[in-house]
Amino acid sequence: MHHHLLQSLRLCATGGNPFSGKALHARILKIGLDQHGPLPNTLIYMYAKRGLLKDALQVFDDMRQRDLVSWASILTAYNRANLPNRSISIFPDMFGRDSLQPDHFVFASLVNSCAALNALQIGRQVHAQFVLSEFSSDDITKSSLVDMYAKCGSLDDARAVFDTICTKNSVSWTAIISGYAKAGRKSESVKLLRDMKVQDLFSWTALISGLIQSGHFVSAFHLFVEMQKEGIKIIDPFILSSVIGASANLAAQELGKQVHCLVLKLGFESNLYVCNTLIDIHVGLVNKGCDLFKSMVDDYGLKPNLQHYTCLLDLYSRSGYLDEAENLLNTMPFEVDEAVWASLLSACKRFGKTQMGIRIANRLMGLGVKDPSSYILLSNAYAGESMWENVAKVRRLMEAIDVKKEPGYSCVHLGKETEVFYAGETGHPMKNEMRVLLKDLDEEMRKRGYVPDVSFVLHDMGKKEKENQLFWHSERLAVAYGLLNGVPGSVIRVVKNLRVCGDCHTVLKFICSIVGREIVVRDASRFHHFKDGRCSCSDFCCDMEALSRKVSVGS
Repeated sequence: MHHHLLQSLRLCATGGNPFSGKALHARILKIGLDQHGPLPNTLIYMYAKRGLLKDALQVFDDMRQRDLVSWASILTAYNRANLPNRSISIFPDMFGRDSLQPDHFVFASLVNSCAALNALQIGRQVHAQFVLSEFSSDDITKSSLVDMYAKCGSLDDARAVFDTICTKNSVSWTAIISGYAKAGRKSESVKLLRDMKVQDLFSWTALISGLIQSGHFVSAFHLFVEMQKEGIKIIDPFILSSVIGASANLAAQELGKQVHCLVLKLGFESNLYVCNTLIDIHVGLVNKGCDLFKSMVDDYGLKPNLQHYTCLLDLYSRSGYLDEAENLLNTMPFEVDEAVWASLLSACKRFGKTQMGIRIANRLMGLGVKDPSSYILLSNAYAGESMWENVAKVRRLMEAIDVKKEPGYSCVHLGKETEVFYAGETGHPMKNEMRVLLKDLDEEMRKRGYVPDVSFVLHDMGKKEKENQLFWHSERLAVAYGLLNGVPGSVIRVVKNLRVCGDCHTVLKFICSIVGREIVVRDASRFHHFKDGRCSCSDFCCDMEALSRKVSVGS
């Protein structure tokens, strides 16, 4: 039984439902094995891996006899939870309460904490204890020390430790290269890269990004080109965001466009960091566009026509310069059609300019709307500000011109079986089982910080009723059905005819983390690959989702 419990806890740490881990913990307590052998340490490890720090700490505090594995596990748990200061603060208890001396695992955890805190003096003290210990030859701890010294800017110390490592791993190589590059020591950082037997994307990224941070933009570009000639595959987008940022600093828009094309080719266009750096370049174009528009009149005596004004307006709107866009609309010497106002209304929603959005919506209403998509934009804008009389007016106008509203549904594929769910579905044979599972998941999500975003319910009703509507969205029903009926551990695959709403997007990130399953959703816009609490779209879709929500129809 003891061996079986250990194996089950380790499985819960790497996948599966964390509720199963808690159930195993309850069983261990019931049969009195909570202080027996490696079980407490395995419980700490399991909770730490699943991000349940409070539970890990409770097991640690309840242990009558802690050992080095216990301490290494809890220190690692704090670091994973981005609380390195807690690791440092509890470390003295290891000597005082448990009369233990640190081993190489504990030393490595402490050094990582110092690196995260940029705590150079404490790091030196830990280093001194490590040198005097019986583990002073451990290469893993030395690699952590190299990383710590490099991040703290103490390159001579980093290099001194680096040179003593017998078997240098990628962590130590990347750390020393990055440190030298960030300090502007270009030739030394490049030489270090050349000295590596096997160069990978991360060592190249350390060099190129470090040189960019130290202002060596041109050299960084040359090395980026060289890296591609070497056939290094770009499997992580960080290096792309760094290079795009360098082109923005150089005001080299053509270079930025070329890297943008590479971003599109590699499929990283929805990555948040890449998008932000691209926007930093799309800002440079605003300034240039304004200068060109001004030059038409001042330098060439040309009178801009409606198309010129529309292009400038589009440039403002896409770059988030909405005050300038609205001012241009109000002062341009031409009558503006419905499409132009609707475009600005979409930009207001995208950039969170709610009050401006209402002003634009009112102007649009006064024009006499004809396009069905404009009605949807108007209704969403008014509903978002709880202006229900205006929503009702828009709906009456929609009915008058017979605007069709597409119902939302989700299909889940389980091998040869496909099940279709509509929002609020009440007649499914497994409704009760799905409700219980979703309720349990909802309780766990709220413990982890989930708060329903009821702004995605565009109906005039109370907060509880809105939360209930979100609870029965079709993608959640499809995922619940997949969890109940799919092969354990398999990927849950869902197809949805509309966009996933922002709240459901958040919920699916929580669910994939809680149950340890990958979830793939193909909505009307893109694929979403949910894994380990993250989505492949980097939440980019949430900014755009509201533009295509269908009025008065559940998801």
